Amino acid sequence: MAEKKELTAKENKLLRQMYWRSFTLYSAVTPAKQGASGFEYTMLPFINEFYSDEEEKKQAMVRHNSYFNSNLALVPFIMGVTASMEKENSETENFNTDSINAIKTSLMGPLAGIGDSVFWGVLKAIAAGVAIGLAKSGNILAPIVFLLIFNVPVQIIRWYSGKMGYTLGSTYISQLYENGLINILTKAASTIGLMMVGAMTSQMVKLKIKWNMVVAGKKVLETQNVLDQIFVGLLPLVITLACFYLIKKKNVSLNTLIFAIIIISVLASLVGIV
Repeated sequence: MAEKKELTAKENKLLRQMYWRSFTLYSAVTPAKQGASGFEYTMLPFINEFYSDEEEKKQAMVRHNSYFNSNLALVPFIMGVTASMEKENSETENFNTDSINAIKTSLMGPLAGIGDSVFWGVLKAIAAGVAIGLAKSGNILAPIVFLLIFNVPVQIIRWYSGKMGYTLGSTYISQLYENGLINILTKAASTIGLMMVGAMTSQMVKLKIKWNMVVAGKKVLETQNVLDQIFVGLLPLVITLACFYLIKKKNVSLNTLIFAIIIISVLASLVGIV
């Protein structure tokens, strides 16, 4: 097992910057990329530190301007791992840069599920229960107690998980490369990441057909039920794949695509199709 590396003063400074910048993750959310701009902003101190070549900096910035969405309490761990991989990329020749986004994407789904369950589902309920009890008795400190019970554990975990992610990454990623396991890990991470993105697509893309066949004033065919019997979520899947094809193969800009979808949706709604 590789020995744990001690962090330098410079690395600790970068981790502190990462911690504070991570609060901006969802300050500029877009439907297509969610917290991508916030993630990129958080990575900038590492990018500027690890890369001296301007072209490499641009490539790293483009790399992190991709879809990202996870739980805020655990996202520093992903950022720490990602930062350590950027460090390894700057030091290792022929580093597989695809592995960086593959690992990042594979982590964001599972950690979002864990974080939402533990912090939103459990910790927030406990904090609210204590605060409500105090509020009923007339204690004016109830809201402060709620904020402390919820935020103190969250911030402790945010700091130490970020540090742990960076330390684990810098310790083991080089070893994975030496053992030839990084390609296997990248493939597995990519597969998991695609599964998570596909699952999120089925939840986030919604379209139901309202048009039904009516004969003599009587409804004889419910179009949406027929489509669901063929394949549940068929239309959202078709729309998603069509958008991917237009962006990837036809170089249609995202803004143009969004504008077209809005126009088509409004017209279809006016005529009662959807």
